[in-house]
Amino acid sequence: MALEVDVVSAEARLFQGEATAVYARSTDGELGILPGHTPMLVGLVTGPVRIATPDGEGVIVAVHRGFLKCRDDHVNILADTAELAADIDIARAEAARERALSHLSQDDYPGDARAELARAETRLRVVNGDVSI
Repeated sequence: MALEVDVVSAEARLFQGEATAVYARSTDGELGILPGHTPMLVGLVTGPVRIATPDGEGVIVAVHRGFLKCRDDHVNILADTAELAADIDIARAEAARERALSHLSQDDYPGDARAELARAETRLRVVNGDVSI
């Protein structure tokens, strides 16, 4: 038995295929989905999503908020933005982290520096293989 998984961001479909399990972090905490899981709809926070594939390779996605729906062994992830680990530019992610840290020190920064930092750190974690959920 396997799960059918579809990961989509506003820009593109990142993954579509079979999985033996999906691991993510929701607004309510960490979750793991196996075949036969109870139907659910949860909000996702910024963090890695790990998809265990039948070939043992697996897929890691840096997800920056979104939703996960599970029903009838189908898992749909709709993310605000997301990137496959293989597509992450390390230098760009490190520069984004430094910018976010700089913004945190500015009292009048109009953006959400904490969210920027979380996105950059998630991207770096994913590309470096630190995918603990």
